[in-house]
Amino acid sequence: MDPTDIGLFRLAEQKLAWAGQRQQVLAQNVANASTPGYQARDVAPFAQILAGTASGLAVTDPGHIQRHPASGAVHQARPRERAPDGNAVSLEDQLTKVADTASTQELAASIYRKYHAMFRTALGRS
Repeated sequence: MDPTDIGLFRLAEQKLAWAGQRQQVLAQNVANASTPGYQARDVAPFAQILAGTASGLAVTDPGHIQRHPASGAVHQARPRERAPDGNAVSLEDQLTKVADTASTQELAASIYRKYHAMFRTALGRS
């Protein structure tokens, strides 16, 4: 039995990939917080990714870059307000999302580590 073929491990891997992509998008938002006309972006919620309802780019040619199955479609976030220069990035919102996503990453990594340790113990490979 391949321990990496267990659904829990696959789910944790997908969640980590999603969280990594979201952190990248949020970092771009924070970096562009003072760029005139910049609109904040976000990825589709993880639940939509699992349900397969997230929209994304179609891969119509073998030469296209393949996305990880857990990566989400990046979309423009709806701004609550805009600065006079057209910028729609709220640093408070972005930093809250960054902290939430970091907690999600830590939880998924912790679950992965705990179950991996449990399997190693069960197999006598501690």
